[in-house]
Amino acid sequence: MGIKILATNRKASHEYFLLDRIEAGLALQGSEIKSIRAGQISLAEAYIEVDDREAWLIDAHIAPYIQASIYNHEPRRPRKLLLHKAEIRRLWNEVRKKGVKIVPPKD
Repeated sequence: MGIKILATNRKASHEYFLLDRIEAGLALQGSEIKSIRAGQISLAEAYIEVDDREAWLIDAHIAPYIQASIYNHEPRRPRKLLLHKAEIRRLWNEVRKKGVKIVPPKD
């Protein structure tokens, strides 16, 4: 059983020179998981912000799940990336360099 790719950001490889790839988990709400499984996710405008303690996925659009009604999520809310402290520190050091930006090519 392989990994199922749920979303790709094709523009990332065309607009940016990809230096490195990392894997990270996402902290999601229940309605977000249902929408992602239904293929209702877009990474076209998404990017990652890193400070010295946490990393966040910004502007990824996960469509509201219709059956969740009042318990739905905000479609473009910041989502926390689940990474080890050492990885966050390494990314923080890279981002502080001039011209380095972190973009998600796949989800």
